[in-house]
Amino acid sequence: MNVRHFLYFKNHSLTMKIRFLALAATTALLGNAITCAAATTFGEDTEFLGKHTELVMLSDALGRAKVVVAPSWQGRVMTSTAGGDGGAGFGWINRELIASGKLQEHINVFGGEDRMWLGPEGGQFSIFFAKGATFDLQHWFTPKAIDTMPWSVTSKSSDRVKVAAEFALTNFSGTSFEIKAEREVRLLSTETVWKKLGVSPVAGVDLVAYESDNKIINVGKDTWKKETGLLSVWILGMFNPSAKTTIVVPIKSGPEFRLGTKVTSDYFGDIPPERLKVTDDVVYLSADGNFRSKIGINPKRSKGVLGSYDAKNKVLTIVQFTQPEGVTDYVNSLWKIQGNPFGGDAANSYNDGPPAPGAKPLGPFYELESSSPAAALGPGQSLSHVHRTIHLRGSASGLDAVARKELGVSLADIQSKLK
Repeated sequence: MNVRHFLYFKNHSLTMKIRFLALAATTALLGNAITCAAATTFGEDTEFLGKHTELVMLSDALGRAKVVVAPSWQGRVMTSTAGGDGGAGFGWINRELIASGKLQEHINVFGGEDRMWLGPEGGQFSIFFAKGATFDLQHWFTPKAIDTMPWSVTSKSSDRVKVAAEFALTNFSGTSFEIKAEREVRLLSTETVWKKLGVSPVAGVDLVAYESDNKIINVGKDTWKKETGLLSVWILGMFNPSAKTTIVVPIKSGPEFRLGTKVTSDYFGDIPPERLKVTDDVVYLSADGNFRSKIGINPKRSKGVLGSYDAKNKVLTIVQFTQPEGVTDYVNSLWKIQGNPFGGDAANSYNDGPPAPGAKPLGPFYELESSSPAAALGPGQSLSHVHRTIHLRGSASGLDAVARKELGVSLADIQSKLK
């Protein structure tokens, strides 16, 4: 990163700094060769990935619904399909970085549509900054345990795989955590998916769905306390954008004095109104991969669900996640000493784009994210967070009932709000 880039970004938000850092590192590695890759099939994606890392394939009996997991990358779901090897893959994959075979110093953005991170990133309880470090790019490092450290496969079958790892982390305040992390990825049957969606099966709709059950266990001798910092489970999914893809987040309606702001949207400065629409009960954000933007939903507003609709390819994506009723302590990741370190978000979404005029985007991609509450755990205690991803592909009429039930709006509403 040159001086001009540093001066431009030093006062910007956390996520902008992270994205730009990864972009700068990858661009330097590849000689500015980052481009928007042509569409590939699921089979082509898995063939490529298999040349660079171990894979575990989950599949239904017909070989149509498939999910591919990379144990060496913390058991992340790299991509999935509802159409077998010849069908489209739904996960964004950073082919350039993976093919290089070289690891970056601060973060390795391999891609994937469900990966497990831990929070918080910033603040006095950050696990991304060493004790006493300055909150800037040069001192920010993704812990290797959630970036490059391989996790071990502890069990697997045709429809599920479980990975685990033990490691220690120390936060900015000097508090040490001894952690065992367990993660199971489960392919869901078609019957189970329709029950989770709460609608009758729709003929002509292809689908693939899976859930990750993510657990952290305090294997140390000390209790994790708010006064010295807590951890949280943070799940992030990267997906392929399009000019006709819209992120949709239903929210609880009500006054701000009771529920807080409807959406936090100023992470990177203002989002133009043609890219962000906020109503009393739904937030819409463009997912075209052309404008860097991020939104966050606090736990009082969140309904434990978010999604997206790609009108070009007729793909509806629904993400459901566990959100304990009445719990409001969520870690805050702002890069500063915080007055309220447990006032963070339960759900987030991100649209990639150029970090500066004339610069190339990292992907492009968009993200759907969820977080667990802060984990105040005694020795031997655990916290689990389930993040479920459902991709449905079919006619607009076939998908409309699902959108209305899960997101509270019709597909026509989704397509019209950002025009």
